[in-house]
This record gives sequence, C-alpha cells and structure tokens, in this order.
Amino acid sequence: MFNRLTSEATPFEKGLHWSLEAMTHLERRFEPNFRPRLNAVLREPSAWLIQALINRQRRDEGLELAQEKPLPGEDASLDAIIENMAAYMRRHYKPREYQRAGNTKTHGVVRGEVIIRDDIPSHMRRGVFATPQTYRAWIRFSGPGPDSPKDIDDVGFVSCAIKMLGVPGPKLLEDENLTQDLLSVCTPTFVTPTIVANAVLQAEILRGTPVFYFFSPRSTHILDFFMQSWWNETQTNPLEARYWSTVPYLLGEGQAMMYSVRPKLQVHGKIPGLPFGHPRNNYLRDAMVATLRQRDVEFDILVQVQTDAFRMPIENAAVRWPERLSPFVPVATLRIPRQKFDSPKQFAFADNLSYNPWHCIPEHRPLGNQSRARRRMYRTLSQFRQEMNRIPHIEPTGDEVFD
Repeated sequence: MFNRLTSEATPFEKGLHWSLEAMTHLERRFEPNFRPRLNAVLREPSAWLIQALINRQRRDEGLELAQEKPLPGEDASLDAIIENMAAYMRRHYKPREYQRAGNTKTHGVVRGEVIIRDDIPSHMRRGVFATPQTYRAWIRFSGPGPDSPKDIDDVGFVSCAIKMLGVPGPKLLEDENLTQDLLSVCTPTFVTPTIVANAVLQAEILRGTPVFYFFSPRSTHILDFFMQSWWNETQTNPLEARYWSTVPYLLGEGQAMMYSVRPKLQVHGKIPGLPFGHPRNNYLRDAMVATLRQRDVEFDILVQVQTDAFRMPIENAAVRWPERLSPFVPVATLRIPRQKFDSPKQFAFADNLSYNPWHCIPEHRPLGNQSRARRRMYRTLSQFRQEMNRIPHIEPTGDEVFD
C-alpha cells in the first residue's frame, strides 16, 4: 500500500488536487463574513451526527479505563511515516534551512507561566496538578505543515505547544530533565484516527495530494474530513483560538485525561485585505505582535477525565470524548504577559526547541497508538532537522535573553 501511494502523482491527479486547493483558498477569504454564525448554529449538531456515524463503525473491545491495546501494523506504519516525512524534508529544504515536518510555521515563541489552581477536584490532583504553584514556560504557536504557506493559504489550522520549565522528577524522555510539554491543536479530534491511517496520509502528502487521503474509494475518511472542517477555518489570531490535546494522557495511574487550552480573550480581530485584497503573508504573527504589545493574555487549561472506555476511547483519536459524560474542568491558568517576541534571535531560539509529549513525568504518560508513535517519530525527526541545520538540541531554562 505504501509503495503505491508514494509513487509519483499523475498530471491529472496534480491538476485535480490543485483545483480543490484553489477552491479552498478562495473560500477562506470569505469565511470571516459567515463562519461565526454558521458555527453557532450548525457546528455542534453536525459534530454530534458525525461522531454518531463514526461510533457506529466501531466495535467495543471491552477495554478498561486508561487501558491501551497495540494495533496490528503499528511499527510498520511508524517506520513508513518517519521515512516519508524525512523524504519530504530532504526534497523541500536545503541544509541549514530545514523546518519541522509538522506544525511547521512558527507564528511565535513567547514567554509565559502556568499557574496551577488551588481548587482542583481531589481525583484530578495528580502530577503537575497536584500542588498549587507556578511554572515558567515557553509557548510556541504554529501553523500547519509540512510547509509554510501564506497564512491565508493554509488549511485554517493553528497549534499551541507549552513547555513547562522547572518540573521536578524523572522524565520518560531522557534528553530533557526539567520540562513537561503539553501539545494541542485547534481541532478537538486528530486528523487521522490511528497511526496506520496516518501513514497513508503522510504518503499522500509526499505525493503532493493530501486531500486524496480523505476521499480514496479504497478507504474513505470523509467523516474525519468533515469533522476537521468544522474547526479548521480562517484564523484571525493564535491568541484567540481554543486548542485540544486530541489524544489522551495519564492523569495518575489508572486514570486517563484529555486537556484543552481555552482563551479568555473573547474578541476576534479582523484580517486586513479580505476578501479581495492581499493580507500580509504572516498576518497571524502580526496579530500576536499587536496583541502582546498592548496587553497580557490568559488561557484556561482544562482537563477532561475518561469515564467510559468505549465512548471515550484511548486508541481512536477521531472520536471526540463527550462532555456530557465528563465535562472539562479548569486546572490551571496559562498567562502570557505583554512582551516583544519577534526578534530574529528569538525565532532562531524557536528553531532549536523540541516539543515532544514524552517530555513528561510518568504521571502524565502519553496514551494510545498515535502517542506511542510520537515518542520515536518526534525524537528522530527533531534530531534529523537539527543535524541538517547544524544546531544543537537545547533544554531551555526560562533565563534566555535575546537583546
């Protein structure tokens, strides 16, 4: 299957994919005029229906809470993903200019702090949430991958990666000693349900035809496409978006969680130049710069505890855990103070950072096949990128200065 998919795309396939992409780019220019009202009326009912159809295709395997079950073909799929992502990087980047294979475009890396609340329910006081305290952090806001298009021409995707600093205790990945990483994206479910499906998507990306992954007649993922589309939309400012982990983590032994990073900033800025003009290529970065020049920004960090092993699965990242079964509970505040962050030195620092969910304490071990794959995938591709750029891996301390 992977050999077929990594063959060169035909001129017809390339033309068809280009046409679909062009239609999406055009629609993105008009979205801010209608999408907020559409979301308010239709997004949740549509997501409920999509999730119901996804669940009809699933089988209850009788797993316990927080229990994992390896998938057939998991290791082979991971090997294929690493190979295809590295091949894409070699094909599109020059030495010393390599970018990340995913979440590629850095909108900004900013200083912040994670403030653990003192009113967390007792069963959720585990790991870093056990004791009220404040951790310094470096937060990276980024766009889609594996390339860095103009912001208006991307797929309407942003991500938020928090690297908490000064976190004591043993870590599951030995290249950093005092960090705890929290990774999240702007959709409540992941783009692929499993690592096996993700291998197919990465092969299509290498061919230059990623949209075909969703509509292949041999293995359609059209429900995942519609679910992603309800949250992938024209973004106005990374500081205004909500983010989700999309995959589960331990919350102490025997207890699983999802987490979310929800903005307290409720306004939504306008994008200069839409619909017919030419927005700046990095207008999302510009919006962050303008916001943090004027004010502090805060997010709530929320946790959702798994209470039903089938309806809140560990191994299927396309299933949204129902909030009616277990609501999100605020456990911390992410505070980003006013600051200037767009210097060349600070962006160079961002290139040296490695965010990996396995930079964590055992109480928050990543769960599920997507996360098991990320341990080797992120580490291997990060090392490859840094070797090609001849830059060292660093563990930040929070004391960095870029004047």
